[in-house]
Amino acid sequence: MRRRDLILLAAGAALTAAAPGLSRRAAAQGIDTEAILRDPEAPTFGNPKGDVTAVAFFDYNCPFCKKAAPDLDRAVAEDGKIRLVLKDWPILTEASVFGARLALAAAYQDRYALVHHALMAIPGRRIPEETMREAVQASGVDLARLQADHDKNADRITALLRRNAAQAQAIGLQGTPSYLIGPFRTSTLDYKGFKQAFAEARRRQAAQ
Repeated sequence: MRRRDLILLAAGAALTAAAPGLSRRAAAQGIDTEAILRDPEAPTFGNPKGDVTAVAFFDYNCPFCKKAAPDLDRAVAEDGKIRLVLKDWPILTEASVFGARLALAAAYQDRYALVHHALMAIPGRRIPEETMREAVQASGVDLARLQADHDKNADRITALLRRNAAQAQAIGLQGTPSYLIGPFRTSTLDYKGFKQAFAEARRRQAAQ
């Protein structure tokens, strides 16, 4: 595989260059690229000093997001040098918004990851709000505190979701899941695809 070629990854998704096009599109909408990569309120995992940043835009009612999530987690954990930013982008149903708000409220008790994984583990699509609530409660999170944190920080959570949506629109994302991996943009990937994308992002960054 030649580096100048588009990589056709295992899941069948094309890895395409997102920068400097990402920067141009974001700038046209008045959004700083750094705001996409380093929003201080966006949940961030992996290695905070990683040499590659991966940004995942997802919806808790998106079956493709759910299928890819374990592979993404595994690839990030095994790599050890990926900084992973999660962008709640609830665009499919009203319940998607409900789930995103639950997860982001859980961040105030340092339980975002717990709630995120609980919601991602619910099978199917168009999951009703009550099923989401039950899954969150079963995860062991303090639901009373989560509700209190949500009510106290409702405006901040709304603002973050609006920023995520504006950023997705600014860079021309078409749906979930969407990933920014180093200088590339892609959609649904599997474990092998994520590993290949990380490696190619490193090669591209090293060549700059």
